[in-house]
Amino acid sequence: MDFATILQIAGSSLRLATPLLLACLAGLYSERAGVFDIGLEGKMLAAAFLAGAVSAVSGSAWIGLVAGIGASLALAAIHGLASITLKGNQLISGVAINFLASGLTALVGQNWFKMGGQTPQLSGAQRFNPVTLPFAESIGRVPVIGPIYQHLISGNNILVYVALLTVPLTWWVLFRTRFGLRLRAVGENPGAVDTAGVSVTRQRYAAVIICGVLCGIAGAYLSTGMSAGFVRDMTAGKGFIALAALIFAKWRPWPALGACLLFGLLEAVGIRYQGISIGDFTVPVQFMQALPYILTVVILAGFVGKAIPPKAGGRPYVKER
Repeated sequence: MDFATILQIAGSSLRLATPLLLACLAGLYSERAGVFDIGLEGKMLAAAFLAGAVSAVSGSAWIGLVAGIGASLALAAIHGLASITLKGNQLISGVAINFLASGLTALVGQNWFKMGGQTPQLSGAQRFNPVTLPFAESIGRVPVIGPIYQHLISGNNILVYVALLTVPLTWWVLFRTRFGLRLRAVGENPGAVDTAGVSVTRQRYAAVIICGVLCGIAGAYLSTGMSAGFVRDMTAGKGFIALAALIFAKWRPWPALGACLLFGLLEAVGIRYQGISIGDFTVPVQFMQALPYILTVVILAGFVGKAIPPKAGGRPYVKER
């Protein structure tokens, strides 16, 4: 494997890891506040559809991004209402959101565009196109470092850089601000936070809203950044892989980045080496496509160790009187 191939796989890994990272950080905010959310998949799917549809109609990827975030926030509000205000089962609410998004995107997409649930192909300003960073051409002539800067660091669309910048921002918010301290405390001991005069409901709703925004960006990236339009069920389990990455990272932002890059690498290798032959035996394409999901289960089962979620996670808070 030459250096150019390694750079290509690394670039693919970064781009494939971007929606996983955004969804993983979305789940991190929500679950740190004690609200388990397995509806990441549904919010990403709804955002991907509306972002692709609005971008196709309006001609602007930025308007599509706003629409995608709006779709995700609407589902996040439903999840917050069901699990925080009405104190329902958080897992059931998340499953319902996944089913709702899967059905609605297919039905509305067929009704709007008559293309089997797909949106028209996007081009030009309807997509987030690659951004060339300053001095990419000149630095690219430097051995080793140059190609890394030119072909790996530069040449990604803006949402990739947003996802990477969200990691240190999340670390700073959670561990260096009063808001982050209260959010983490709500996930561990909401009774103590309530006694201190801090609204548990407000903190949990704030976390759910942040989760909705990040899922909206992740979904919009799928249809307007990584692909050129929406196709039915295009998330393909990425929300669940993001949850696996969150557990693998033990609810911490920097390890979440590493976990998502690892899962992105597995997916990139699976795509790159479809149909490879070992002697007279050809590895089935279906096996290579399933490889990221198989290795996800293997990694979670054998290498995570004991992952302890927030103590109050999954339990609605009932104020004592």
